[in-house]
This record gives sequence, C-alpha cells and structure tokens, in this order.
Amino acid sequence: MAPQIKLAVDLNADLGENAGHDDELLALVTSANIACGFHAGDAGTIKESIEAARDRNVAVGAHPSLFDRENFGRKELPVTSTDVFDAVVYQLGIFQAIAEHCRVRPNHVKPHGALYNMAARDAELAYAIARAVAAVDAKLIFFAPVNSALARAGEAQGLQIAHEVFADRNYCSDGSLVSRSRPDALLHNPSEAAPRVLRMLREGKVRSVDEVDVDVRAETICLHGDNPEAVGFARALREQLEKEGVMFRAPRFST
Repeated sequence: MAPQIKLAVDLNADLGENAGHDDELLALVTSANIACGFHAGDAGTIKESIEAARDRNVAVGAHPSLFDRENFGRKELPVTSTDVFDAVVYQLGIFQAIAEHCRVRPNHVKPHGALYNMAARDAELAYAIARAVAAVDAKLIFFAPVNSALARAGEAQGLQIAHEVFADRNYCSDGSLVSRSRPDALLHNPSEAAPRVLRMLREGKVRSVDEVDVDVRAETICLHGDNPEAVGFARALREQLEKEGVMFRAPRFST
C-alpha cells in the first residue's frame, strides 16, 4: 500500500553506555543522547561518542543522570531539588566543554532513567533540571513527555521542547512507563512496535497495558541503546516506518 501521509520525526538512542554497538546505532538514529559519567561513561567515552556522532551527522545531546553507576541510574533515590540542579549543571558543563573541544554544537538534553521518570511527575525536580539546562545553555532542546511536569518546567524556563515517546517500552494508563521490574516493560518485536509508533504519530494515542488510550505527542522517538536487541530492533522499526512515509530528522532550535 502506498504511504498515506508524510511525517517527520526524530529517532534517538542512548549512547556512550558501553553497550558495544554504538556505531551500528549511529547509522540508524538521528539524535544521540550521550551518557555524562554519572550512570555510565567517562570523559573518554563522551569524546568518542561525540566525535562518532559528528562523523555520522547525528545530532548530539547530554544524557544526565542521578549519580548511581551501581544501578545504571535506574533506581529512584532520595534527592533534593538542589542535588538535582547541581548534578545536572555539573554534567552539562563537562559535556559542553568536551563538545566544544570536538567542534560540535550540542543540540539537546534528555535526563536518564530514574531521574527522567521522577522529574516527569515531580514538579520540584523537573524545575531543577529545566533551570539547570537554561543556566548552561537555553538553546538546548529539552526532551520530555507531553503533559508531564518535565515538559511544563521546560516551557516555564523558555526551553524548546521535543515531546518524546518510547518505541520499545509499554505504557501505564497514567502515561508513565511500565516499571522495568515487570516482565511486560519492554517491547521486543519491531513488527509490534511499528503500528504503535505510527498511531502515536498520526493520532497522538498509545494503548496502555491496561487497555486504555493514553495521549502522547511524538516529536522524538526513543530506542534504548543498552538493549542487546537494539540494533536489529532499530533497523526493522525504521524500515517499516519509512515504508509508511515517515521521514527521520533531528529537531533543530527555532530562533
């Protein structure tokens, strides 16, 4: 069947996390969220990831986290808004300095793991992250779910938002992601994911695990780069979406 409609969207993945297949993912994605050292990576991997993305014409962004390498930044920890502000400024500062050395202009920021999930629902933590981004570089695009505390905080700080959806994660009826502790947290079949993503693009809806339609807005689609199946999933998903007329490009700051 011929494509029904032309749609343009970003495809992002988390890189610099020592997953071993970053080069393959860089051939498929349009944005790379690069670990800043708190949950994975170090100065060397940040530099290598930025340079590899630059050479593939992939937009780069910082992927700041809670300081929790033991749990890969995926465990919710008791932190204050001051803790979060300081941690994000620290990570963005390092990332920006290395990117400048590589002669690359960072494009976006996406919080990682537990920090992202906590800030999506906690206004104080969301405000701390958005304030930190604005303090470092107010032209950085802020990745956040629609209707979340994170998106509202970014808008309040004057940041440009790229609303994010997840191709390889299931949703709860409140719009949050299904906990990774559950066996149904992840989608493994791109043939199942592609129709879901198309519906998110065309209708702004996704069906939750509780069989409830959830409102979403898909301006950037996330694939988790640490998944061993990530490359095959990304390749098959992109091929299926392109057959439906979807085009892929990174968001750009609008002046």
